[in-house]
Amino acid sequence: QVQLVQSGGGSVQPGGSLKLSCAASGSILRINVMGWYRQAPAKQREMVALIHNGGHRRYGNSVQGRFSVSMDNAKNTVSLQMNSARPEDTAIYFCYAGGAALGDRAFDEWGQGTPVPVSS
Repeated sequence: QVQLVQSGGGSVQPGGSLKLSCAASGSILRINVMGWYRQAPAKQREMVALIHNGGHRRYGNSVQGRFSVSMDNAKNTVSLQMNSARPEDTAIYFCYAGGAALGDRAFDEWGQGTPVPVSS
């Protein structure tokens, strides 16, 4: 079984910065991809940033150039650095990880979610 625990977050003013972190633990054989999704009120969950274990990164169009994702393969952690925050970034942010657990069973797990309000 694999668990994801998020930390960091809180409110941020427009133009400000915030960092979210997430740690994966459990019966992990390997992690193929980690990253972040978000869900704003009355909207569908959307991809924010993903990073593959080879280092390839993908960003949602709305955060490109403002947010940065990084992963520590040795510690099974992923972080999201949010810069130049905008009110439309207000959402609940979810950590995501996909990979294989012991026994080579595939897993897709989510963190508990962190509300990030962006307002003055």
